[in-house]
Amino acid sequence: MDGNRLMQQVVAIFSIFMVFFYLGVGTYLIFYLKNSTLDKSIMVIMGSTFLFYGLYRAYRTYVKIVEVFFTKRKDDD
Repeated sequence: MDGNRLMQQVVAIFSIFMVFFYLGVGTYLIFYLKNSTLDKSIMVIMGSTFLFYGLYRAYRTYVKIVEVFFTKRKDDD
């Protein structure tokens, strides 16, 4: 296993944590942050943006994990 593939695996695992971060922040902004100086509509817009980006990033992370962990490259023989 070369260093490049190992680094791709580390980045893929880090991406999982970032997905949870974005989904968590989006959920927190929409549902749990009540006492804020910002308007509720701005909080919903920001939270929705975090949620949608988290979902997009989850899809991209899934594709990357399948590529890095479950496909066999020609030079791995």
